[in-house]
Amino acid sequence: MRLNVKRIINTPGERLDFRFEMDLSDVDFGGVCPAVRPVSVVGQVRNAAGVLLLDMEVATVLQSVCDRCAREFENDVSIPFSAMLAEQLENGENDEIVLLEGDEVDLGELARTVFILGMDTKTLCSEDCKGLCAKCGANLNDGPCSCKADIDPRWAALGALLNRDE
Repeated sequence: MRLNVKRIINTPGERLDFRFEMDLSDVDFGGVCPAVRPVSVVGQVRNAAGVLLLDMEVATVLQSVCDRCAREFENDVSIPFSAMLAEQLENGENDEIVLLEGDEVDLGELARTVFILGMDTKTLCSEDCKGLCAKCGANLNDGPCSCKADIDPRWAALGALLNRDE
C-alpha cells in the first residue's frame, strides 16, 4: 500500500491515518511460515512543526512451535515502529528516517520489513516453560518424568557410603 502525504507536507498539525491488512503467509522463518492469519497494520503520519512523523503498529497471531518443549501454540505479536519521513538524507544512512518516493511512502514494503526484523529468534509457549527431559523426551510442563537424576561422578563414592549404611 502506498500512502500519498502531499496533502500534509506543508500543513503543520495535519495527519493522515491508515489501516490495512496484508498477507505475509509466504514469509519463511527456518522452514516454517508462521503468519497464517492476515497481518494488521495501523498507524498515522503527522506533520509536527514541518517534520513528518510516521507511527505504526504491525500485529498478527502466529502459529508457533515452542523452542523448549516443541508444543504448538498461538503467539500474539505486536511490533511498534516509528520514523521520520524525508524527501532526501542530508548525510549518509539513518535507520530512523524513511525516504519518500516523490510524495509517497510504501507502507506495505515498510510493514513487511518491520515484521521480519521484529520477529523473535526464540519462541516460548510461556516464560516458565520447563522444556523436555534430556533422557526420555517427556514434556516437563505436563509433570515430572520417571527418570532418575544422574549422580555427579565426583559424589558417587559418597553416595555409595550412604547406600551402604541403609
